[in-house]
Amino acid sequence: MKRNIYIIMLIIIAMFIAGCTFPVIPIDEPAVDDQNHSESPSEEEANESNQGDDVHGVKDDRLVAANQKFSWDLFKKLNEEDAKENIFISPFSISSALTMAMNGAEGKTRTEMEKALHYDGMTREDINLAYAWETNRLTNLDKKVTLRNANSIWTRNNFEIKKDFVEMNQKYLSAEAQALDFDKPSATETINSWVDEKTNGLIPEIVTPPIPQDTIMYLINAIYFKGEWTTEFEEKETKEQNFHSLDGSTGRVPMMRRNGKIDYFQNEELKAVRLPYGDEKISMVLILPHEDINQWIHGMDHDKWKEIQENLRPVSDVELQIPKFKMEYGKKELKEVLSGLGIMEAFSQTADFSGIADNILISSILHKAVVDVNEKGTEAAAVTSIEVKVTSVREPVSFIADRPFFFAIVDNEAGSILFMGKKVTNQ
Repeated sequence: MKRNIYIIMLIIIAMFIAGCTFPVIPIDEPAVDDQNHSESPSEEEANESNQGDDVHGVKDDRLVAANQKFSWDLFKKLNEEDAKENIFISPFSISSALTMAMNGAEGKTRTEMEKALHYDGMTREDINLAYAWETNRLTNLDKKVTLRNANSIWTRNNFEIKKDFVEMNQKYLSAEAQALDFDKPSATETINSWVDEKTNGLIPEIVTPPIPQDTIMYLINAIYFKGEWTTEFEEKETKEQNFHSLDGSTGRVPMMRRNGKIDYFQNEELKAVRLPYGDEKISMVLILPHEDINQWIHGMDHDKWKEIQENLRPVSDVELQIPKFKMEYGKKELKEVLSGLGIMEAFSQTADFSGIADNILISSILHKAVVDVNEKGTEAAAVTSIEVKVTSVREPVSFIADRPFFFAIVDNEAGSILFMGKKVTNQ
């Protein structure tokens, strides 16, 4: 009898323990509130998730449109100055550097910068989140293409700039920040070494020593691109051929050639082709105007560019000839050009960069860019340096580019213009 009671008690205890056991939830299948499992995070929660050290940003088509508009405004202004010269710039680099500065601008200074950059209607956070998203996306866009975009802030030792300004640019634009003794030659060497590294040696320096006593900061963007053509040119097909320069002279250039299916468009003003790199997420678009290239550039804008992009279509048998060339542009001072676009107070004694420090202004904006186009693909780099000082007070289808042409390296998915240029000489 006692034995039976003992057995019954063991059974009851076992049943009790089993009833109290917690259910096992697999790690890859977390428990979910049945009433809320279909709800996505709110916009506020999504924004909060972006407030950590690693901000992935938010896609915003307004930034891409703004960058395209600024790209054409800037290129047209530069073309007025250098109508007879080759031009090559990275508008993305320039707008990135200006956006870093704008993060510390207030009042009229900020308003002018936002208007020139076409950021109207976007809050500062909108702009920064959009840039964070665009930079992260571009860096990981194509495994067969190398694309790096780097920002940095270099400040004079013992000059206090506002912590919020540095943290904002670190958080959203991944800017590196370092204080240096600007009176020592090693400061210039350190900054230029950073530029050299980020451009893979294509641009070894941007800051010329000695650094002026009243210079307290440099804001620098560096962008580097290297991509192999999706369809390469055969070196044996490259032949010396005449190139008819804008000034009327003729010189021999190595002309790369291939035939086949190529995205092509033409209208009464131009012929255009699109040559993709890698997995076809980035391309070079080349445009051959029928008439004077400078008149064509003068009449170009964001809407016409968009029309060309949208109308490029595959054509089965295109005879393609483009020069193999290297080009270097700058160091180009952009103060006057940007003033012509409406950024004026930033360079004046009344500049308001109180988000950075009191009584400072932008004294110089230098830009340098290089490009190498060959049978394998394209390598390009650009650097923008913003120097900040203290104020004293405050037929058969063919595309034969044997004459002046325009070219751009563009992000096919979002539409950002990464680099743009024109070739008008045989040098």
